[in-house]
Amino acid sequence: MPDAPKGTPARPLILIPVTAEDVARRKRRIIASICAVALAAAALAGWLYKRSVDPIHARQSYDAGVALLKIARYNQAILSFDRAVALEPAMADAYLMRGRAYAGETETERAIPDFSRAIQLQPNDTRALLDRASAYIDLKNFQSAVQDASRAIAVDPKLALAYNLRGTALRSLGDARKALADFSRAVDLAPNADNYFQRGATYQILGEHQNAIADFSQVIARKPDEAPSYFARAESRRAVGDRKGAEADHQRGRMIDAR
Repeated sequence: MPDAPKGTPARPLILIPVTAEDVARRKRRIIASICAVALAAAALAGWLYKRSVDPIHARQSYDAGVALLKIARYNQAILSFDRAVALEPAMADAYLMRGRAYAGETETERAIPDFSRAIQLQPNDTRALLDRASAYIDLKNFQSAVQDASRAIAVDPKLALAYNLRGTALRSLGDARKALADFSRAVDLAPNADNYFQRGATYQILGEHQNAIADFSQVIARKPDEAPSYFARAESRRAVGDRKGAEADHQRGRMIDAR
């Protein structure tokens, strides 16, 4: 805009009047801005607080679930573990224990995804690998059971249960000789009744009845009041021509069953 010629009087500034409505509008904007900041701060504080207490509440729910699992209250345990994983989605143990609760309820197909999630979060957790292997055996998915048990053995070669489970799966797949090697390793690591029984049963399949008799005798020495061991030993004694011993075992097994 060209400058006014010299000597021309300056035009007076025109003041636009500010109405009461304008003032009120400005005040409302200021108040709205302050409220928005306050709400954002409150939301942030709430989020930080929730983030700080969620792990505590998740642990409390997890501990409650474990206590319920120990007394076989599986449905209630599942609810507790549901809360735990909702609050802490990366809590691997909560998935593991919920899987065990599902297995306790014989809901094996629902247990496997929880075991898988626990493994995903902790790939070297042999507990989850063995639990999933056992679940696969229940579902007759023997090849997957072999894979999980083998992974567990790779992590810890001294896990007797891993050899027991892999042996069970291999035997079901028709490879009794490889199963025998696994059960023998299981017996070496943990000479308990179940490992002896499984190896004895495998010796029977292979026709090695004297070895089977020796293993069933080990089972009976450890658990003399369980009928299956007597019936199994009776079968092998009968196979080697020991009819008297077979009859004695059979009668003993029947007596235990009748109790």
